[in-house]
Amino acid sequence: MTKKKLRRIRVHKVHKEGTGLLLTLFTVLFLINLVLYHTVGKCTLFYIVAFLSAVLFFLVLNFFRSPFRRFPFDSEGLVIAPADGTVVAIEEVMENEILCRKCIQISVFMSVFNVHANWFPVNGTVKHVSHNQGRFMAAYLPKSSTENERSAVVITTACGKDILARQIAGAVARRIVTYAKMGEPCHVDDQMGFIKFGSRVDVYIPLESEILIEMDQKVTGNQTPIARLAK
Repeated sequence: MTKKKLRRIRVHKVHKEGTGLLLTLFTVLFLINLVLYHTVGKCTLFYIVAFLSAVLFFLVLNFFRSPFRRFPFDSEGLVIAPADGTVVAIEEVMENEILCRKCIQISVFMSVFNVHANWFPVNGTVKHVSHNQGRFMAAYLPKSSTENERSAVVITTACGKDILARQIAGAVARRIVTYAKMGEPCHVDDQMGFIKFGSRVDVYIPLESEILIEMDQKVTGNQTPIARLAK
């Protein structure tokens, strides 16, 4: 098997967060279609249900895809997009919950069609991990950053800067998974967590940072530099 084929297999693997759900969904859909086949036979209804079952399964399978990625350049001093999606906020805010200081907030909104794995935005050491219960408003709304269910991870870089990454549940998302452990080293190539079905990730960086992206820009997790930290 060629290296190109091996790479393609790795890119399209299923994320571990989806294996149980996919197996359950496949079993349920298979049983529904099996019962329908033995009761009504190969009629129009059977083919419609079979088609819709296949579409549903492959949509969920697509959601849980887990691409193999490595940042291709030197990532020191850079802030890398923590998720796939669209930039919906670049603004100066007062972060009162954890950092308690003014920061630049960069928010990436993930639709149900984006990869939902989340990566660490910077290299460093995990300083803080917390989870807050909350509402499930649409993740693109500004209030979702402080009112929705969310998990927060603070990373201290080698130069001593604290960067906050916040995973936010959306109107459809009902589970946030965070892999970060306090006191452990982290790297931009490591997955920080996963959010199931539609969500958002906010990154809070120092005010003096250089912004490298624009509003409404499409970014790729672990691939797109979004800011450069001041030295």
